[in-house]
Amino acid sequence: MQNSVVADNLVKRYGKGKETVLALQGISFNVAKGELFGIIGPDGAGKTSLFRILTTLLLAESGTATVDGFDVVKDYKAIRNRVGYMPGRFSLYQDLTVEENLEFFATIFKTTIRENYDLIKDIYSQIEPFKDRRAGKLSGGMKQKLALSCALIHRPSVLFLDEPTTGVDAVSRKEFWEMLKRLKEQDITILVSTPYMDEASLCDRVVLLQTGKILSINTPTGIIDEFKKPIIAARASNMLHLLNDLKNFDQTEDAYPFGEYHHAVMKNNFSQEALKNYLQKTNRDVIVKNAKPDIEDCFMDLMKN
Repeated sequence: MQNSVVADNLVKRYGKGKETVLALQGISFNVAKGELFGIIGPDGAGKTSLFRILTTLLLAESGTATVDGFDVVKDYKAIRNRVGYMPGRFSLYQDLTVEENLEFFATIFKTTIRENYDLIKDIYSQIEPFKDRRAGKLSGGMKQKLALSCALIHRPSVLFLDEPTTGVDAVSRKEFWEMLKRLKEQDITILVSTPYMDEASLCDRVVLLQTGKILSINTPTGIIDEFKKPIIAARASNMLHLLNDLKNFDQTEDAYPFGEYHHAVMKNNFSQEALKNYLQKTNRDVIVKNAKPDIEDCFMDLMKN
């Protein structure tokens, strides 16, 4: 299968001497043509540095990368004509209207809104009634749709989206991922970064990134299948006290808040009855049940080990 993006041992540093920060520490992966590929990790993991290198906006200290077969250093002009990039921070012209922003980006790439309207129709039609409104006056979800429309107006073969759902409401997040699925059907390769672990399951494959290092690359299901330790979910009226008790139990490997419950990763030979008896001594209303791991559990375990 042809690869749209290839990264080979990318290294990026910021600062000098004792102040040096390693943003990327030998990052290698490939993304197949037409794939929806997720870069999952918290703030400071290196997601933005990686995207800026792949979109030719930043030079790596060492390593190589190609996009659609073009080298990110030697062929930067060709790459800039072929990719769409939506940075994490809203970067369109706030004083221009919705329509003026879109026309501006279309003109830069020597095209028109009319020529590629079919590609952005599903997205742009939702904000078209507000085409005369200044971009700075749009809501978070509408800014998101405008930025995506501008990134798509020249019909790119590869689309880079840096934390596109950060700071928007849950409904807008869901709508955005539905839009990405429709774009994938147009044979566009999509790389999307996010700090939200629940969004990992919406990707074809994901890379889990932490402090510039790759913890795992696999399908979401594949990452979860690699997790072999038992997990329990526990809940009580005093959740802080319960968390401390879970951590102090001698058969617990790790424990952390997880929504309305706490999750605890247990040793393979643990006794759930012994755990429940231990917790009930100081948590009379405790509820303990088996839980299935998800991406967040896997990330926590990989990060710890």
